Amino acid sequence: MKKYMLLMAIAGLGLSAIATPPAKKADASYTVDAAASTFKWHATKVTGEHSGVAKFAKGSVVTSGNTLKSAEIMVDMNTIDATDLTGEYHDKLVGHLKSEDFFSVAKFGTATIKVKSATAIKGTAKDANNYTIVADLTIKGITKEVSFPALVVVNAKEVIVNADLMVNRANYDIKYGSSSFFEGLGDKAISDDFNVKVRVVAKK
Repeated sequence: MKKYMLLMAIAGLGLSAIATPPAKKADASYTVDAAASTFKWHATKVTGEHSGVAKFAKGSVVTSGNTLKSAEIMVDMNTIDATDLTGEYHDKLVGHLKSEDFFSVAKFGTATIKVKSATAIKGTAKDANNYTIVADLTIKGITKEVSFPALVVVNAKEVIVNADLMVNRANYDIKYGSSSFFEGLGDKAISDDFNVKVRVVAKK
């Protein structure tokens, strides 16, 4: 009888263990610190290149345990600036970038990147890209999916994301000087692809 009761108790414990689902990792939300974050751009053309910056407007990052889960971050397009020029040429370039030839800032004051998935890359070195990110990038009201590697660091107080990606402006109806839309541009052609380097710092 005692053996029977002992077996029943063991079976009951086993069933209890099976029936109890593992505890889910709690999600945590972080707010982007725009002042601590950076956005740098670099564009090329047949006859040269330009580089500059912009500022983040706001954003949030969500983690699950110590892994990146999602994010939504907005760039203030009114803050586009060129860092390789000064004076009159600087003002002309910045004004042109904000015009309808490029980013139509008066109509579309923000650009948004919304992370849809973040997949950890196993076995990476300490300072190497450790995530593959898939996101929706919206510029001038047009949304396209982009994918890029990133270095993500998560701790209890903050999340830091460093990413380096190429953006094809032709996908966002930015036609000026683009060989994708116009023929015979010669040395007036501007590359469709421009580089963006971001460092996003989000804090609790």
